[in-house]
Amino acid sequence: MLNSDPAFDSLQGLSVGDALGAQFFVPGCSVPDLLAGRPPTAPWPWTDDTEMACSVYAEIRRRGSVDRDALADAFAQRCEPYRGYGPGTVVVLHEIRDGRPWREAAGAVFGGNGSWGNGAAMRVAPLGAHFAGDPARAAVQAALSAEITHRHPEAIVGAMTVAVAAAHAAHMRGKGCAPDELLRAVEPYLVEGLTSRGIRRARELLGRTVAEVAYELGNGARVSAQDTVPFALWVAATYLEDYPRAVTACVQAGGDVDTTAAIVGGIVAAHTGAGDGGATRGIPEEWLAAREALPGWVVGLQRARALQRPS
Repeated sequence: MLNSDPAFDSLQGLSVGDALGAQFFVPGCSVPDLLAGRPPTAPWPWTDDTEMACSVYAEIRRRGSVDRDALADAFAQRCEPYRGYGPGTVVVLHEIRDGRPWREAAGAVFGGNGSWGNGAAMRVAPLGAHFAGDPARAAVQAALSAEITHRHPEAIVGAMTVAVAAAHAAHMRGKGCAPDELLRAVEPYLVEGLTSRGIRRARELLGRTVAEVAYELGNGARVSAQDTVPFALWVAATYLEDYPRAVTACVQAGGDVDTTAAIVGGIVAAHTGAGDGGATRGIPEEWLAAREALPGWVVGLQRARALQRPS
């Protein structure tokens, strides 16, 4: 039976994808072994993708919407640089922690243009899943969550489209969802730019191989929204019913594997649930067990919510 909290399922999927993807920056991990059903040796530590996604999940669960001041403070206080944060994000978060308003800190980077990195998109799928069936609200709240660290329009569009995709994926739990349908769901939120062009191109590439699509759209190697989100949405749309295959496709493509696998894992698990969804394939139990445990405060929040649900 599917968990009735698609947002937490999405967080689980995001964190497992992140942790598994990060293993492929470690010498000795083998893509052929993963394809043969032999994943890397546990444990799999998660990265900044999961650390920030936990804060997004907690914010949306407690308040039902994004309070940017509160979320900025959570990001700043929980930032552990060894988790793999980009240097620009570390600077922004340390400045926020030291008292600089987040609007100033985020707006000052890259010559005042703000960052167009993929960090806002990597953490947002659980927020989208929370707003299953309400894509407009998912988009607005995703934009608010993005602006705290990534104020460039490309990054904001990236976060909005990932959230909308997760909202649609969660809404279609237990139902069929064709690849083109998921990509069409984000169309109303495509503001003209490189990320939007890439997403439109992703629709034209449905049916191609992972290698072909990564070559044309990018695989996150440039750590930008425009070379990450279009590919991630293509993978999620193509493998929406099969979590292991979706995350494995990200590993095969290379590049910023932990981030593409986090985005894809968050969207797909919003649809499949964290376990066996019948016709769908959710997160393998072996993978969940290998992933480093989520922070106790976020697991406690989920348990408290579960106890509040009517029986």
